[in-house]
Amino acid sequence: MEEVLDVYSQVENPTQPRICFDERPCQLLGEVLAPLPSSPGKPLRQDYEYERKGRACVLLAYDLDTHQRYLQVREQRTKKDYAEFMDWLLKTHYPDIEKIDLVQDNLNTHQAGSFYEWLAVERAHEMKNKLVFHYTPKHGSWLNMAEIEFAALAKQCFDRRIPTIEILEQEVLAWAKERNEKRVKVNWLFDTPKARTKLKRHYVKLNPKNNTIPDPIN
Repeated sequence: MEEVLDVYSQVENPTQPRICFDERPCQLLGEVLAPLPSSPGKPLRQDYEYERKGRACVLLAYDLDTHQRYLQVREQRTKKDYAEFMDWLLKTHYPDIEKIDLVQDNLNTHQAGSFYEWLAVERAHEMKNKLVFHYTPKHGSWLNMAEIEFAALAKQCFDRRIPTIEILEQEVLAWAKERNEKRVKVNWLFDTPKARTKLKRHYVKLNPKNNTIPDPIN
């Protein structure tokens, strides 16, 4: 946990960007009956019945320093999808950067090994050396700023039924474009001192000497 928080507390360094990455599965849903359009004094009326159209996955990277987010929509979230997304991200947006701090959860696909399985060995080696992996702890995915971006995406884009992967892609890319143009920033306030106070019981459980940490303020 503290490793991730230390990344967030670093001073911005243009030569070593800080990126948060995450994935979100999405269910594609179609209408059985056409919704009744909204009218003055009446919101859109939608039948409760829907049709399942399959699944898709949104892959998202958020740059803490430029306040830009980069997305792709894919059918799955396999090692292949992870490797290809990272390959695209680095080639398209960070071609001249030597090192990047990457915060992500510890899903088994989020490893440099995925690069070697699906990319040329020279490219896999190059990406492995460029990315510095920082993993959120188990049950600690809330420490990933990309989760905040997905919460905003769910509220602003996934509040309606989306029937196809093509429409989903149009929606999320338009959402990202608007936020990027406005340079919407994630205001992260949770740091290591706050973590030690708020989660004191865990530090004490690990080492009783940590009882000197101030008690959390209720």
